Amino acid sequence: MTVLILGGTREARTLAILLVDRGLDVISSLAGRVTTPALPAGEVRVGGFGGVEGLVAYERDHGITAVVDATHPFAARISANAAAAHQETGIPLLRLQRPGWETRPEAADWHWVDSTAEAVTTAERLGTRVFVTTGRKSLRAYAGWTDRYVLVRLVEPADWWVPTNWEVLVDRGPYDLESETALMRDRRIDVLTTKNSGGSLTEAKLQAAADLGIAVVIVRRPAAPEGIEQVEAPEEAADWVLTHA
Repeated sequence: MTVLILGGTREARTLAILLVDRGLDVISSLAGRVTTPALPAGEVRVGGFGGVEGLVAYERDHGITAVVDATHPFAARISANAAAAHQETGIPLLRLQRPGWETRPEAADWHWVDSTAEAVTTAERLGTRVFVTTGRKSLRAYAGWTDRYVLVRLVEPADWWVPTNWEVLVDRGPYDLESETALMRDRRIDVLTTKNSGGSLTEAKLQAAADLGIAVVIVRRPAAPEGIEQVEAPEEAADWVLTHA
């Protein structure tokens, strides 16, 4: 059995360890957007497949017997491609996706939006000192913010010139409550923009915002492809692989 795991998430890495420990051949595919990614157990490939046709060819050429889509909750394109490839090949496909943050007690008070563009217009109404944590790919949506203080945190440096009134922090989680609270208090943040990524690595910012009374603007997750079984824990995914690969 050869299992293809799509994604470099924490859940994907945990699943790779579980499957390798059980004696399965595992290939993990990383997008390649991070220059120094944490590498999972087993074989690793980096880069795209070339759309649905390329993914179908890869699965067939490498004798893949099961696919687990463990990409980031906002990696909608690869999830759609994985679902389309599944329809073409019939190779079993599972979606492994960590729970979101919508069950947090303060989630009802957040400003939920459907896009980064909507997050920008919503945040503009709520404050003038914004902490942006929606990711590097979203930054250009905020480019018009030259009239306010903007704190941006990225895993990788920005790949374009940013306005001089922005402060850019290049850092990688996990983040704790004490440091997140100190950061937002020291910068006098009054709005936090983020995505419903879920997980514990970056969750402390939400508690810090609640404690400090900071407004939260949060982008909803894109809809998952229909008809694909989904689990939330790597252990569940490992059990599924053993019965479907």
